Amino acid sequence: MTRNTRLEDLAKLAGVSISTASRALNDSPAVNARTKQLIWKLAREHDYPFRRYMPAGPVGAEGVIALVTPRPQGREGRLSDPFFLELLAGVGEAARERGCDVILSHFSPANHDDMAAAMNTRADGVIFLGQSFLHQSLNRLAETEGRFVVWGAELADQLYCSVGSDNLAGGRRATLHLARLGRKRIVFLGDLDPPESMQRHRGYLEALAKSGLDADPDLIMEAHFEVESAEASVDSLIRRGVQFDGIVCASDQIALGAVRALLHAGLRVPEDVSVIGFDNVPFSRYSRPALTTIAQDTMKAGRLLVSKLLDNSGTSVGRSERIPTDLIVRESCGG
Repeated sequence: MTRNTRLEDLAKLAGVSISTASRALNDSPAVNARTKQLIWKLAREHDYPFRRYMPAGPVGAEGVIALVTPRPQGREGRLSDPFFLELLAGVGEAARERGCDVILSHFSPANHDDMAAAMNTRADGVIFLGQSFLHQSLNRLAETEGRFVVWGAELADQLYCSVGSDNLAGGRRATLHLARLGRKRIVFLGDLDPPESMQRHRGYLEALAKSGLDADPDLIMEAHFEVESAEASVDSLIRRGVQFDGIVCASDQIALGAVRALLHAGLRVPEDVSVIGFDNVPFSRYSRPALTTIAQDTMKAGRLLVSKLLDNSGTSVGRSERIPTDLIVRESCGG
């Protein structure tokens, strides 16, 4: 079919009445979700101008971007995480500049079929906030669908377009900074499963090797992206009598939990233990002591995610981008 596709044609293809097809295109609650998704999919495939047919929004947006969070792994999917709030702001500002609306989907895909279903929306494209455990599913999706981009780490066999920070360089720079301050027993505190945290850990190991320091397994501590989890992990180190004088954290929330545990144990930050976070979320500069951290540029991330989504033809995969990270020195590392 061509641009001459009619509403009657869509209805026939979907096996529904013309009135049902019309209601589906207008997102009527009288039509079930499965039927809507089928008709939206057919409309795109047959170049039916349903974006213009439907109301675009109360102020006539140029387009609509859907934000979808995969089933949580680590911090991914946790919209209450301060970093993701900053990233959402970055996407929102970039979309506003392009005259687009942003919708936050309630959908949380857990497999390839879920991700394919997430694409069957009225939105012009989808931003997936993180890969979670769905890297291979995203690769499969990229073989048939180009209207999406992913916030997350770039992986070796990746077929889809992603935008993410240079986590490897960030982890390396944080660790090298503590080593230059004379710290010899440096802990890595974070969840090693999510791709971003895994890369930060690799940077930590590279920096230890470059500084001539041993990578002691006792100094690799798991902590989820929550203050309480980090606090419990550092408490465990202290109770077991493990000696350490520095902590590289996979996020600012983790760093805040580490500082709380150290202060509760009567240790001084940074005199006894230096602490570095990752993210540079707003509370990092207002905590006591103020957190030294690795900054991620969420405004630039938002602009890149939106531009790669909207400027892509939908038939090819755009080039992935790594955003530089910066060391922000404050009070918690002592120099």
